[in-house]
Amino acid sequence: MTKFHFAGRYDGDPEKLITHPHEPDYVPFKEMDMKKLGLVMNIVSLFVAAVTLGIYFFVSRSPFNMIGAILMVVSLVPHEFLHAICFEGDVYMYENLKQGMLFVVGPGTFSKAGFIFMSMLPNLVFGFIPFFLFLINPSWTVLGTLGAMAISAGTGDYYNVWNALTQMPKGSRTYLHGTNSFWYMPQDNKKA
Repeated sequence: MTKFHFAGRYDGDPEKLITHPHEPDYVPFKEMDMKKLGLVMNIVSLFVAAVTLGIYFFVSRSPFNMIGAILMVVSLVPHEFLHAICFEGDVYMYENLKQGMLFVVGPGTFSKAGFIFMSMLPNLVFGFIPFFLFLINPSWTVLGTLGAMAISAGTGDYYNVWNALTQMPKGSRTYLHGTNSFWYMPQDNKKA
């Protein structure tokens, strides 16, 4: 069972994060450091928002829906809860608003598919599904605005998915340690 804890402000020291201990023969993901990640993902997020909001305006031909925008901001914490429910055991949410991020960490491990599901779940719930429903019925501008903005807010999660897809071999598992992800081959999956 998942136990959720709000850990407060992340001060930039990865040693203070609650994480999984390193596994034998672990391999670090090739990924950006937290400062660079925050900058790059915020820039990518703005580009994605321009595309999704452009589609919104093209399809709806109506003004931006403020209720949808407010719902998107309100969904930021539930977004992290949806990540958290995919973990087993204790999960800790940190905020790093200086770099425009909220994130969760926990000591559990994931298969490649489990890590991708955990990364994408909130983006599906708050982003892609509402936006798809809006595309079916353009009068649902609340869902269109929520979806368009939430899709752009998930760029850090898409980065994690990309890393998992391109770096994790079949049968491997991944875990978080500090602010980075690592993969390893469980002993029962290693060839003798």
